[in-house]
Amino acid sequence: SGFNSIGHMDTMSRGRHQIGHYKEGEEFIQNVFQVLSQIFTGKEKSNLAICWLQYEISKVIQCLQAKKKKKLKAQGRKSKKLAKNFLKAPDNRNNLCLWKLYAYLEWLLGNTDDARKVFDTALCTAGTGGLKSAQLCSLSLLYAQLEVELLESIEGAVMSRAVHILTKLTENGPYVPYSGQVLSVNILKARKTYEHALQDYLSKTPVSDQDQVNATDQLVNLVGCYALFQYLTIGIDAAVLIYTQASEKLEASGSQKCENTGENSGILNFPTALEAVTLLHTNLLRFHMKISVYPLNPLREALTEALKRYPSNQSLWRSYIHIQRKSHSASKARRFFDSVTRSTNSLEPWLFAIQAEQMRKKLTEKVQRADVGEIHCTIPETGLTNRIVALFEHAVQSENGTHCPLLWRMYLNFMV
Repeated sequence: SGFNSIGHMDTMSRGRHQIGHYKEGEEFIQNVFQVLSQIFTGKEKSNLAICWLQYEISKVIQCLQAKKKKKLKAQGRKSKKLAKNFLKAPDNRNNLCLWKLYAYLEWLLGNTDDARKVFDTALCTAGTGGLKSAQLCSLSLLYAQLEVELLESIEGAVMSRAVHILTKLTENGPYVPYSGQVLSVNILKARKTYEHALQDYLSKTPVSDQDQVNATDQLVNLVGCYALFQYLTIGIDAAVLIYTQASEKLEASGSQKCENTGENSGILNFPTALEAVTLLHTNLLRFHMKISVYPLNPLREALTEALKRYPSNQSLWRSYIHIQRKSHSASKARRFFDSVTRSTNSLEPWLFAIQAEQMRKKLTEKVQRADVGEIHCTIPETGLTNRIVALFEHAVQSENGTHCPLLWRMYLNFMV
């Protein structure tokens, strides 16, 4: 994601067209990747392949968002060819991370059955690490999440493919593809296994820094798998309980670490683990609200708490703006943006506050310009323009804002 500013500026729109990837920027990036892939060997080369494939996937997602079918087809062909070439290399054949990205790419392109075959193949060849293998957990979690997104309601989810994947993960045996049913006894065993595994991880003390990084990834994947399993087999409250327990434990160990500054006592690379768990929690709540009736307040509270702690997390801000669009009262969101921008130096709160107001302005203009005779304007427009200009002014005066080309471009764009 470090290449955005050269390749494209996806926040800007030129008339009706989104600005996509510039040809020169795109060529430059491809050249960099090609030159580096000749220099690197071994682990570095595999990591580069992962970055390259992630970049290709970001372009596929952009085509999907812009609804450009022709471009999506061409981009899909190119990205798939690249992914297959990577997986042919002897070093990468057992690289679960690459298999995971390739399966995800197929899924994004709408080839669900092909993607399932890739996921199943990867899980069959991955061996029997079970919950102790971070890569296996990560692969199973993504597979299960994608399967869950296909569900239209939570009724009957106990028999779904997602539950099969999450149950098989706990069995430590070779993976068997889904055959249409999941045994109740296996579900009960899996729940016990998850429970014990989570307790073990939360009470574990890693020795070296590398252990710490690995344990962090592993804990996040484990919490994600367990919570999703509980959600599908019991319900949303059971899943939220897992996230709450994990977050409380991580917070407690984080504050303990702060007290013992100097020596690194205890668990994990605490902020990143807590942030990732929070993200999983809010995403699950958003999904649940989409497929069933559920109050908005738990999600809003979870997001506001998380954003006070992680003011530069873009995914959390996107979710926050998404839920605020549904409410007609902007004052609560404005007060919240104001409090966050006062307490942090990061630029994201400013950018998202501006984006939220611009969306509101677009909405009011749409209402006012609708060609249906007499219009009773429900949301007064006066002052929105002034408010956006004031936000820009404050943002460009902040230390980080002064040096942010994107912010200045957005300001110029708005004034025009």
